[in-house]
Amino acid sequence: MGEWILSFNIFDCIIIGAGFSGSVIARKLAEAGKKVCILERRNHIAGNMYDEKDGAGILVQKYGPHIFHTNEKTVIDFITQYGKWVDYHHAPAVEMNGVITPSPANYKTIDLLYSGEEASALKKRLEERYPGQKSVTILELYDCGDKIVKQYAEKLFALNYRPYTVKQWGTPPEQVDPATLKRVPVRLDYTEGYFDDVFQALPENGYAHFFEKLLDHENIQIFLGTNALDHLKVDTDGGRILFEQKSIDCPVVYSGSADELLDYRYGELPYRSLRFEVKTVDQDSFQEASVVAYPTADGYTRITEFKKMPVQNVPGRTTIAYEYPLPADKTQNNEPYYPIVTDDNVLLYHKYITDLRNVSNLFLCGRLADYKYYNMDAAVLRAFDVFKKLKEVYFL
Repeated sequence: MGEWILSFNIFDCIIIGAGFSGSVIARKLAEAGKKVCILERRNHIAGNMYDEKDGAGILVQKYGPHIFHTNEKTVIDFITQYGKWVDYHHAPAVEMNGVITPSPANYKTIDLLYSGEEASALKKRLEERYPGQKSVTILELYDCGDKIVKQYAEKLFALNYRPYTVKQWGTPPEQVDPATLKRVPVRLDYTEGYFDDVFQALPENGYAHFFEKLLDHENIQIFLGTNALDHLKVDTDGGRILFEQKSIDCPVVYSGSADELLDYRYGELPYRSLRFEVKTVDQDSFQEASVVAYPTADGYTRITEFKKMPVQNVPGRTTIAYEYPLPADKTQNNEPYYPIVTDDNVLLYHKYITDLRNVSNLFLCGRLADYKYYNMDAAVLRAFDVFKKLKEVYFL
């Protein structure tokens, strides 16, 4: 029986999950003098940000590429306390019509996809239609009412957005939350880069090292390889949380999926998952950008070359990862990555939340628990909010 079970009554808070949500809350509580127990199902901290060096000596992000970007000063001030971050301007690319073009699409994309006269005419029309704007969403282009602009949107949709979306989400774009399509804008100049945030960076020594520093506090105890749900039960009728059949009063922060917490009583919440095919090849460079999307390729959506994020001095070898989306399936051990946010799925989620609100010492936090598509900075801000609630209810 784990040490945490034998002595869980010594902790002021139990946190389930050692990704950004749980780790940030743990650190804030620890600095407030509270003893925290973190239970992590995996055998490592850092959640989906976990990275490690492979056999070639290249730092590889195990669960796909993650670039920290934000305009929030409170977030920047917080994360930079726990190690040095290096500037990283993310400039991915996408293959369309057999050519590699910047992603998001920009004026260089137009130059590559159109003849000289057509390209000049389209850029002029865009400047007339959107004076002073640096970018628009694909949906704005599509619905603008201008025939030439709409034809450009239709081309981008056919070559990129539609085939990529179908593979990534397993559904046509028309059935995807519009906010998802708006995540990748269309640039109205020659600017290259995925993000416009003032802070765009990677931890100098990797995410795992950053999380080690974040969780390095005498008031935090971490138990890896521990599935809390093997021992925890939520009694929504009685408004209790039970560990090994014993009711506990301390707050519990849960960052997993709400349906699993209640043993799927209303059915499974749909998520998308990912499978990675990782290869090390004997060449200095595999592709011209760190991440290149291949919307029309068979099965995979993109290829990440980790040697370029950040740039690593490993001559003659490089490690790449092909990324294959697929449905999350607990029977196949496919990790849930992205909530599929539709009206029906949100209604299903709220069935679970309605029941869980009866348990006053349970706090949900994170992409899975909140059934929202958070960026990392948004996950940190959400953790700040939950910490504030914990202080107000339990620790003032």
